[in-house]
Amino acid sequence: MFRPARRLLPLLCAVALATHPAMAQDALPAGGQVPVATDTPFAGTLAIHVDATDLARRIIRVREEIPARPGRLTLLYPQWLPGNHAPSGPLDKLAGIAFTANGSRLAWRRDPLDVFAFHVDVPAGATSVTAEYQYLTPTDPAQGRVVMTPDLLNLQWNALVLYPAGYYASRIDAAATVRYPTGFAAATALEVASTSGDSTVYRNVPLDVLVDSPVYAGRHRKVIDLAPGAKVPVRLNVFADAAKYLEAKPEQVAAHRRMVQQAVKLFGAQHYDHYDFLFSLSSQLAGNGLEHQRSSENGLEPAYFTEHDAKAGFSDLLAHEYVHSWNGKFRRPKDLWTPNFNVPMQDTLLWVYEGQTQYWGNVLTGRAGLRSKQASLDSLALVAASYTENRPGLAWRAVQDTTHDPIIASRRAKSYRSYQLAEDYYSAGQMIWLEADARIRAKSGGRKSLDDFARAFFGVDDGIWKTQRTYDFDEVVRTLDSVVDDDWATFLRDRLDGRAPLTGGIEAAGWRLVFKDEPNDFAKVHAKQKNASADFIYSLGLSIAPDAKVSEVRWDSPAFNAGLGTGMTLVAVNDHEYSKDVLADAIKAAKDDPAPIRLMVKSFDRYQTLAVDYRGGMRYPHLERIPGKPDLLSSIYAARR
Repeated sequence: MFRPARRLLPLLCAVALATHPAMAQDALPAGGQVPVATDTPFAGTLAIHVDATDLARRIIRVREEIPARPGRLTLLYPQWLPGNHAPSGPLDKLAGIAFTANGSRLAWRRDPLDVFAFHVDVPAGATSVTAEYQYLTPTDPAQGRVVMTPDLLNLQWNALVLYPAGYYASRIDAAATVRYPTGFAAATALEVASTSGDSTVYRNVPLDVLVDSPVYAGRHRKVIDLAPGAKVPVRLNVFADAAKYLEAKPEQVAAHRRMVQQAVKLFGAQHYDHYDFLFSLSSQLAGNGLEHQRSSENGLEPAYFTEHDAKAGFSDLLAHEYVHSWNGKFRRPKDLWTPNFNVPMQDTLLWVYEGQTQYWGNVLTGRAGLRSKQASLDSLALVAASYTENRPGLAWRAVQDTTHDPIIASRRAKSYRSYQLAEDYYSAGQMIWLEADARIRAKSGGRKSLDDFARAFFGVDDGIWKTQRTYDFDEVVRTLDSVVDDDWATFLRDRLDGRAPLTGGIEAAGWRLVFKDEPNDFAKVHAKQKNASADFIYSLGLSIAPDAKVSEVRWDSPAFNAGLGTGMTLVAVNDHEYSKDVLADAIKAAKDDPAPIRLMVKSFDRYQTLAVDYRGGMRYPHLERIPGKPDLLSSIYAARR
């Protein structure tokens, strides 16, 4: 490395600062207070120009024209992201930031207390500032979610925009233009104003609507009309690694159409003027599931249509994200609503926002026939089992506290999830709302159900989508009381705060959880998927990845108590080289053998053999009917007429 002589270094630095004013940050004060957002209109329109053609290097280039007046201008990069429930704005991917006005480069300073804020002094006579920068998308999954491949592109506006501080996002007008790679078609909830070559100009929208309207684009695209003849269009925009993955059978299309029909029947209103599922089938573009009011981002494996297995049915991802148009977008928890993307969110009601959405996503998938009734029951069995003996963390931590996990852990993986817990408001919320549904049905003699809550709570103001309605805990309780009078506040708090079990809805619905020595059909299909772990959670208490690494050890399970830990590599079972079948055979044999199961494991460069004292055989969750009790699950999963 070249090192200048020590006595020349101050002079060289002074010259550099003089010739590169963008680096001359001493020209600005050490810190500047970020203006508080106010409900006043921003004068002018943000013009955002995006060049997304550099697929090979996965670089997105942005030029933004920002109306401005002489004096201090503070620009914000979105930090608190809707749907992420956390301060997860990918600021580390932003590079090459340069500001100019009247043809001259401007100095800028990052706020030392709020690193998502950038301060610029606008010179006299200037009416706008031009910002130019690059968004360096991940080139490896270790860097984040891959959003650019040779054939696919996912643009999220929150990653690309700087916006003026001091305003509600809804009061800032924005105009977006995107240059796409040649041969790419694009889909978004935004309306196209014009096209020229590979460039598309979108109609102006408020900044909050822009950020809520991501783009999928690609070489291989198919549009499926999910609401033919309806006044409000709903489209499934499918993008894939190759054209062959776009082919959907008529009966598959029909099931997806029924999903839309069943959702509209459930809520009785639509809070969008059109809805676009943005759906990628790819092994290259990272999977995704993110809600928006008039669209959703959804990413699954390429063979979604072409290798569909009826025993498992389709994923519930599309239904889940679709429900969010009502629950989370049109109606949003009061403490999750913020005036712009840099005001902290509070996640205390995620057990409604995500938990009830998890419930309805599974139910609508069943009602539409995207899953058979048996597949729906099998899926529910797996969720229920995780709250009988696979969540020892509930002994020290309540479901309510897990609503803070997006902020605490930023959705990073955890080493002992069963003990630490990780965003359990999703599945635990599903269990709570199942029990609420069964409770309503029982107390009303079958005349009412949680469907009535959904219509009353989310089905108001049909056709309105630009104005969100917020809610709090008390309104949830009042609406439940309007359906069936009960002590709903105590019912909810007992389950959220750890004073009542979470699986009461299964037996209340006329079923019970049992364990058998074979997985149910739903689990068998998923066990065949690429990278699926071998599941011994309910026997030894561990799961094992295809590379023999222990991917999970349940806290206080036989494996854990024998000394096994997450991240170890399983080498041998009873002196035989490890394989899934070898371990399964050893577990079965141990039922009649007093000797413990010997597992040789590797941890770093150390080998050891651990003795697991277990004789319970293979155990996998199933649901079975309780004789003499009404079968409410069949009613819950039955399609609405």
